Amino acid sequence: MFILHDILGKLKNEFVHSRKDDERAEWFINTLLAIIIPFTSAKTSNLLRCLRHLFGFTDIGRKRYYTFMASPKLPWQALWRRLWKMIPNPLTNERLLLALDDYINPKTGKKIFGCANIFDHAAKQNQSKYPWAQNVVVVGLLKIVKGRWVCLPLNYRFYHMKKSIDQMAGKSKIEFESKLDQAAQMITEIADIFTNTAIIVVTDSWFGNNGLWKPLKGKLGQRIHMISRLRSNNNVFELPDAYPKKGPGRPRKYGKKLGNTSSLADRYKHRVQEFRINLYGRVRTVVAYDRIVMLKTLKCPVRVVWIYRKTRWVALFSTDLTLSVPEIIEYYGARWKIEASFKELKRDIGSADTQTRNTNAVKNHLHFCMMATSVTWIYASRLDKTPSRRHAVIGRNHFAFSDVRRLIAKASTEENFSLVCPEPRKSKLNSIMSALLRIAA
Repeated sequence: MFILHDILGKLKNEFVHSRKDDERAEWFINTLLAIIIPFTSAKTSNLLRCLRHLFGFTDIGRKRYYTFMASPKLPWQALWRRLWKMIPNPLTNERLLLALDDYINPKTGKKIFGCANIFDHAAKQNQSKYPWAQNVVVVGLLKIVKGRWVCLPLNYRFYHMKKSIDQMAGKSKIEFESKLDQAAQMITEIADIFTNTAIIVVTDSWFGNNGLWKPLKGKLGQRIHMISRLRSNNNVFELPDAYPKKGPGRPRKYGKKLGNTSSLADRYKHRVQEFRINLYGRVRTVVAYDRIVMLKTLKCPVRVVWIYRKTRWVALFSTDLTLSVPEIIEYYGARWKIEASFKELKRDIGSADTQTRNTNAVKNHLHFCMMATSVTWIYASRLDKTPSRRHAVIGRNHFAFSDVRRLIAKASTEENFSLVCPEPRKSKLNSIMSALLRIAA
C-alpha cells in the first residue's frame, strides 16, 4: 500500500496546484487505478462506472469526466519523465535496454484518429491484409523483475501514412514522419533522462538498419548501440587491414567480402559452441558461432552470432563488441516481451476496446493504458516478495501480469488509502471489491 502511495503521490505532484489542476490530479490517479484494477476493460464508460460504484465518486458527471479524458491540458511529458525516474534499477549490466517495435490496433467506425488501411503482415487467411486500424510505434524498457523479463512501455507515437496526410490536404496539422524518425525521436528523449548511460536498442530486422542507426549515432554518439537480426541476403566483410598499403587514394573501409549471411551459416556450422542461456523463462542450451565483421548497411563493425536449431538458423548482430554471445542471445530473446506487453496493453488492460474518436481522447486513453501497465510493473519490482501465480500453467513458473494487478487492487481498497485518494468511500465497497477480485482475472 505504501508503494502505491509513493508512486501515485509523485505523479500527482506533477500537476500545477490550482483548483482545476488539483481536481485533474485527483481524477488522474484514480483513473490509473480504475484501469489497473481487474474489473472490466478500459473503456471510458467503464472507467467512469468503476469510479462511481467502486471508488465512491458519486458526484462525477458523465460530461465532465468525458471532457477530462479528452483534455489537452494533461501534462503527459512531465508525467512520463517522472515515471522514467521512478523505475527501480532500470539498468541491466550497466546498460539501458530499450525494445522497439510497432503494432496495429484494428477499429470499426469512421473518423477515428490515426486510422487508415494498414498492411498487416501477420494477418491470417480469414483476415484482411489491410484492416482499418491504428499503427502505433512503441519504445519500452526491458528489465528483469523478480526473476522474469518484462517490458515497461515508455513512450509511443501514432504513425500516419503520407498518402493519408496528403488526402486531408490542409484539414490536418499533422506532418509526415517515418517510423524510423519517430523511433529516433522517442529514444533520444529517453536518453536525455538517463544521461551518461550506455543504451542498447533491441529490435527486429525492419528497424535494425541505417535509417535508425545513423540519426541515433549522430545524436547520442558512442552511448548508443543496437542488437537486431540480419537478413539472409545481407553481405558481410572482413575488418579492414590494420596496416593499409601506402599509396594514392583513401584507406579501405572494408576488408575482403566474406559472403552473405546464408552462405556463411553453412560455412561456420561445424565451428559451433554450446552456451547455457536464460531464454524464454528457462535456462536452455543454445548452439552458436560468432565473428566480428563489417556491415555496409550500418557502416561499422559488428559482432554477428549465428544460432543453429534442428533445421533452421538465425543470425543476430550487435554493434556493442564488448557483449558476449550469451548476452546478445538473451537480450534479443527478451525482445519478445514487447509483444507480450502489446497483449497486456490491448487485451488485459483493454485499450483495444476503446470507442474514442477525438484526437486528444484517443491519445490520452493510450497514454493512460500504457502508464497503467508501467506502473503495474514498477509496483511489482518494488515488492519485497515475489508474487505468487494464481493460475498454474505447464512450463510457466513465474508470476503473471494479472497477479500484480490483483495485488494493487487489494492495496487500493485498504482504509488508509485515502491519503492519496482523498475522496470518501463507502465501507460496503470493500466487500464488493473483494467479491469482484475473487472472480476477476
